[in-house]
Amino acid sequence: MQGLFVFLFLLAMTDTTNTSIILFDGVCNLCTASVQTVLKNDRSAHFSFASMQSAKGEQLLQTLPAEERNLKTFVLIENGTAFTRSTAALRVAKKLDGWWPALYPLIIIPRFIRDGVYNLIANNRYKWFGKKEACWLPRPEWKKRFIDQDA
Repeated sequence: MQGLFVFLFLLAMTDTTNTSIILFDGVCNLCTASVQTVLKNDRSAHFSFASMQSAKGEQLLQTLPAEERNLKTFVLIENGTAFTRSTAALRVAKKLDGWWPALYPLIIIPRFIRDGVYNLIANNRYKWFGKKEACWLPRPEWKKRFIDQDA
């Protein structure tokens, strides 16, 4: 039932046919660089984006189960289902252009191992890659891909 609610909520919030939304930390340099990489390698515009700090990002996070909120990671919401950490990253890579889909077979590695590596990076991302004072703003040609223009 909750999955149906999230799916209907996403349909109401977006006017596009894609139902894949990436929630990301808008002040994290690594996270915004990852979003820029997705934008450059997603020519079919499959993904939409919202920063977790935006009002719409916070609304979407609130539709997720409590254990999946406020993570030190981005969240992929795809057809009403939320994916996090390494699983989200690999599912995104699978749909990108270029060599990125070649990473998807890493999904066979047990999740606790994949997420262990992911968490190591996530827990140190500000120290290793830096942090912005305010959320990153997309280039004008990318703005339509963001469901949160208040970021």
